[in-house]
Amino acid sequence: MLRRWWQRSRAAPVAILVALALLLWYAAALPMNRVLTANLLTEHASLTERARVSWSLQRPILPAPHQVVQTFHREVFATPLWRAAPGQADARMLNPRNLVTHVLVTASAALTGFAIGTLIGIALAVAIVHVRVLRLSLMPWLVASQAVPILAVAPIVIVIMGALGLTGLLPKALISAYLCFFPITIGMVKGLQSPERLQLELLSTYSATRREVFWLLRLPAAMPMLWASCKVAMAISLVGAIIAELPTGATAGIGARLLSGSYYGQTLQIWSALLAAGITAALLVGAVDVLAWLSSRLLGQSPTTRRQP
Repeated sequence: MLRRWWQRSRAAPVAILVALALLLWYAAALPMNRVLTANLLTEHASLTERARVSWSLQRPILPAPHQVVQTFHREVFATPLWRAAPGQADARMLNPRNLVTHVLVTASAALTGFAIGTLIGIALAVAIVHVRVLRLSLMPWLVASQAVPILAVAPIVIVIMGALGLTGLLPKALISAYLCFFPITIGMVKGLQSPERLQLELLSTYSATRREVFWLLRLPAAMPMLWASCKVAMAISLVGAIIAELPTGATAGIGARLLSGSYYGQTLQIWSALLAAGITAALLVGAVDVLAWLSSRLLGQSPTTRRQP
C-alpha cells in the first residue's frame, strides 16, 4: 500500500526533495559561518552549541532557513503596508519598509515587459512562418541576440532611455521584453508549423485562404506551445526586471533590496528578497497556467496531455 501511494502521490517526492535540501542547507551553514562563530565559542564547544550559535547570527554568511522565513515574515506581515504620505496627513502611500511594496514595483515592470515581449514574439513568429525570406534571415539573428549578456545590455538600454527622458517603469519593461520575446517566438513558430501536411491539403481542397488557414488551423494548433512558452517567458521577465533595477540605483524593487542588502552586509535581507522573488515567480507562472487552462476550455482542447498506457 505504501509503495502504491508513493507511485501515485505527486507531493511525496517533492516533499522529500525539499526536506533533503533543507537538511543540506542547515548543514552547510555550519562551515560557512565558522569564521563568525570562532570568537563566540570555546574550542571544546559541542556540535549542538555550534549549531545554535551559527543558526542565530545577526549577519550570517549563510543564514539558516528559519532565519530567512522569520525575516520574510517580519518584512511582509509585521511591517505595515501603508503609511501616511509626508506632508499630507490624509493621504496614504505604500510603505517602502514592507517587502510587498518592492514586489509590486518589480512585478509591474515584469508584467509590462511580458506583455510587450509576447506581442513582439507572436508578431515575429507569424511573420517568420509566412515569409520565407524572414524565416531564412531573421532566425539566426534572433538566436544571436540571446548570446549577448543581459548585464551588458541593461546599462546601455537604461542610458539610452534616460537620454530620451524615459525613466522608471519603461526601461525595466523593455529589458524584460528583450529576455522573454525569444522563447515565445520560438515556441510560436514551432506551434504554427505543427499542422500536418494532410491537414493543410484538406483546407486547400476547400479553397481556404491563408487567413482562414491561420485562424482555423495554425493558431489553435499553436496554442499549447504558446502557453508553454509564456510560462517560461513570465519567469524570465521577472529576472529581467530584477536585473534592470541593479544598474539604475533604484530605491524600490526586489533588485533594490538585493543591492541595499549587499551594500550593508544584510544577508538576511538578501535571502528574504530572493524568497520573495521565488514566490512572485511561482504566482505569476501559476496565473499563466490558469489562463492556459481557460484557453483550452474555450477552444475545446484537452487541458492535459493524455498519457500513453
